[in-house]
Amino acid sequence: MKPKLFVRGDLDGFFGLFIDNLLQLMLIMTLTPLVCGFPEKFVVETILPGAALSILCGNLFYSWQAWSLAKKTGNHEITAIPYGINTVSLFAYIFLIMGPIHQQTGNADLAWKAGIFACFLGGVFELLGAPVGDWLRKVTPRAGLLSALAGVAITFISMGFVFQLFASPAMAIIPMMIILISYASRVKFPGGLPGGFIAVAVGIALGWGLRGIGWSAFTPHASAVDLGFHPPQFVPGDLFSLLSDPLGWQYLAVIFPMALVNIVGSLQNLESAEAAGDRFPTRSSLLANGGASIVASLFGSAFPTTIYIGHPGWKAMGARIGYSALNGIVISLLIVCGGMTLILKFVPIEATLGILLWIGLTIMAQAFQACPPRHALAVAFGLIPCLASWAQLIVETTVAKSGTTLFAVAPKFGGDFYIYGLLALSQGFLIVAMIFGAIMALLIDREFWKASLWAFVAAFCSAVGVIHSYDLTPFGIAPKFGWMVAPQFVFAYAVTGLILLVLHFAARGRTGAEG
Repeated sequence: MKPKLFVRGDLDGFFGLFIDNLLQLMLIMTLTPLVCGFPEKFVVETILPGAALSILCGNLFYSWQAWSLAKKTGNHEITAIPYGINTVSLFAYIFLIMGPIHQQTGNADLAWKAGIFACFLGGVFELLGAPVGDWLRKVTPRAGLLSALAGVAITFISMGFVFQLFASPAMAIIPMMIILISYASRVKFPGGLPGGFIAVAVGIALGWGLRGIGWSAFTPHASAVDLGFHPPQFVPGDLFSLLSDPLGWQYLAVIFPMALVNIVGSLQNLESAEAAGDRFPTRSSLLANGGASIVASLFGSAFPTTIYIGHPGWKAMGARIGYSALNGIVISLLIVCGGMTLILKFVPIEATLGILLWIGLTIMAQAFQACPPRHALAVAFGLIPCLASWAQLIVETTVAKSGTTLFAVAPKFGGDFYIYGLLALSQGFLIVAMIFGAIMALLIDREFWKASLWAFVAAFCSAVGVIHSYDLTPFGIAPKFGWMVAPQFVFAYAVTGLILLVLHFAARGRTGAEG
């Protein structure tokens, strides 16, 4: 029998992935006018249609990939990999590339051109990284890959939005609990309606009902853009206008690490999918990621798309193949018709956030469950850099809201809060998390030789600025790329590697003597 393209669980999966993608689009519509100076009309008519085309291409590919794997293996329980705009890249491109350019020049058009050029280069780097993806998965302990994913899930995906839920308890907690009841207990609701659909419908009703009696924080978005037809626009001239301009290459220190983060994040998500029972090919997945990001940039979107976190969550809902394709089609139609402005006007974002909490909890649990029990310590160690990155975001936001900058207040922290250690640990945090988890797992297994190699990798990454290196500027924290830009970290990791080599040869000597 051929695999079914759509099953009952795909409806739940579609709704969850749709809400997840919708949140990224809401963030783009909310943040880019404020930080980058983009008119809302420009965002709706140029940037979002380019993102829609990229999302559509990726979702269709990953549905086809799942169908092909199910047909080849005879396993009709295969779940397609979720796909969308990378949250970490979204914040990085807004706050570290386009935002600073707009602040320095006051030119929103220039900021956008730098953004799409950065998106293009990021896609190219991902294409170049595809051939080594399988090798990297083989040499990295599972704890190293999954711990970083768990850290992102419980911080950026869950905790930041949990605060938003509890800021509007009357409107938000009931939909959140419906999500948890539905997905954790797998109880069937009347009429077979998806739990996610019921949760959002209840949230909308609560938002408008409580607003009617003056007991709700929900404020409908006031949009100046009407519904209409907004197809993707081919903009190669704008994209390549910075090819010979130093400004286009000025932010390589952000672009390259973010491309590396996307590659590593994709590997982590592929490992997460395999831990849930679905092994997808690495090379074609990374090629699809890079290709779709290039498509996004050619059609005006400054935001790379990539494999999404959350495969085990969708699989637990019963989603299989069709949910991904359906998500790409619906998201694209919504954007092309200008429907995002309508969504913001009528749907309280708090009604949708319980789904992200569920996904975060599922990924965190899987990191511990899918690794050998003895590696639980390695998973815990790998969470630390992710927690640091999230703490950095909280500190930066707090400082900005107080009317100053981290550049101005950092020296005042002193010994009360080691802000420079926080900043160093959070730079390249996904790579650091993978290294920490891998080293600890190998130490637990007493594989000192392999652990030493990871320590030397950490030393090299510190030397070239992929991890731990940064410049604190009046415009924010910028990665510092170069040679020997973090010498103290190079020294620390290199000495660690030497110690591990000594332990390796000492252990071999004892084994030889006993033999």
